[in-house]
Order: sequence, then structure tokens, then C-alpha cells
Amino acid sequence: MHYRPGEAPTARLGVVVAKRLAKRANLRNLVKRIVREQFRRRRAALAPFDLVVRLHAPVDTATRSMINNDMVRLLDRLCG
Repeated sequence: MHYRPGEAPTARLGVVVAKRLAKRANLRNLVKRIVREQFRRRRAALAPFDLVVRLHAPVDTATRSMINNDMVRLLDRLCG
């Protein structure tokens, strides 16, 4: 996750899921849905950052709960 102070009054999110890390479109969409949902749940607690979530490893063998847990941990670290 990359972040920097934003100009908007609330946090904003961008999600990048590369085709070479998630070959199937349904998997790429699943990752994006999970990331957006976790962001939506914690948006009020976040400082006004511009966030970009980007995969750095293949997710072909990852389960929904693994992706969910990773996103929760990232956002919890950011909230402090």
C-alpha cells in the first residue's frame, strides 16, 4: 500500500491488480471488491490520505479470508 497526505477532506482509494499477478478477471475483481469493502468500513477512522493498494505477489492460491485479513491488517497499521 502506498499513501500520502491528500487534499480531499476524507481518505481516497485506488486499487491496482495486475493481470500477471491475478490471471483471471473474476479473481482480479474479487480482490478489488474486498479491498473497497474494507476501505469503506474504515474510511471514517482514516486520516485524509490518498491510498493506492497494489498487489506485489500472485494471489492465485489465496482465499477470500486471506485477502480480507491482509487488507484489515494494512488498514489497521495505517490507522495506528
